[in-house]
Amino acid sequence: MFFYSQSPTDLAQSFPNQKSGVWVAKEFRFHNGEVLPALNIGYTTLGNPKGEVIVILHGTTGSGLGMLNQAFGEELFGTGQALDAEKYFVVLPDSIGTGKSSKPSDGLRAKFPKYNYDDMVSAQYRLLTEGLHINHVRMVLGNSMGGMQTWVWGIQHPDFMDTLVPMASMPSEMSGRNWLMRRLIIDSIRNDPEWMNGDYTKQPPSLQFASVFYALGTNGGNQGLQRLAPTREKADALINQRLSAALTGDANDALYQWDASRDFNPLAQLEKIKATLLAINSADDERNPPELNVMNKALARIPNARLLLIPASDQTSGHGTTGYAKWWKNEVAALLQTAPHYKKDQA
Repeated sequence: MFFYSQSPTDLAQSFPNQKSGVWVAKEFRFHNGEVLPALNIGYTTLGNPKGEVIVILHGTTGSGLGMLNQAFGEELFGTGQALDAEKYFVVLPDSIGTGKSSKPSDGLRAKFPKYNYDDMVSAQYRLLTEGLHINHVRMVLGNSMGGMQTWVWGIQHPDFMDTLVPMASMPSEMSGRNWLMRRLIIDSIRNDPEWMNGDYTKQPPSLQFASVFYALGTNGGNQGLQRLAPTREKADALINQRLSAALTGDANDALYQWDASRDFNPLAQLEKIKATLLAINSADDERNPPELNVMNKALARIPNARLLLIPASDQTSGHGTTGYAKWWKNEVAALLQTAPHYKKDQA
């Protein structure tokens, strides 16, 4: 079942044949056995429905539509660009718990099923196959949470795509700083007296403080943040600005979104990946530090896999670097030109 609408007009740019909609997945079963009779899955599509399909997966607290911003979408989907929407059919799903997809704030609050990344990928797969009637895609590209989901895609549905581009992620257990800081967001909200076990009547103040704390601790890059805050006065102004910004999120939604990563760990199943894989990380990524040497060991187990590591500078922004397509769009364009078409080559 579809609810369909034209896309909003408040974006920096609109793209060819841009539409947004909601598809309803009936009797959606979560990994823990819980079932929702109807799960809404929001999505945005661009471009030529007859073209090769590109799937774009967003980060935590984001949405598919949000990927059409100036730094990302305007660098990729225009005429002649790497993912030209006049050539490709681009699908940008909203993960469970975000955008127009079903989420705790729709009414179930803390009684919403405790979803994880496997559930998010299952919903995306049902949207593509049952909702949009797509049986193969040229590329799955994801950033941050979307990058982690891209690894899951390659393992769960290895014949579904030709290429995988996981960005700002590592194919390893959620651990170290990445999980420690997520736990602080989760616990900050749960331990806030105004959270009231999810039944609050106004947003608990912990949501904004914990979100700003996490973002500064795991995003921005050492050199990038120093450029933005070279003195104590400018650092104070930056944090005051972020703490006083209008709050648009929901505490239950945020808690679920961050907690969904709790059991992410594709490391033992990497050999299932068949697609040509280009992993893209930045050298100053606080959540996925290259000095752990996770990526090189992992990629050695996957045929046709390599890493693009963006050097750190005062112009990069740590974990946020890959959100700027200028750093990697040429590599992705080259990948699309050279990677085999899996289904055609196996026919």
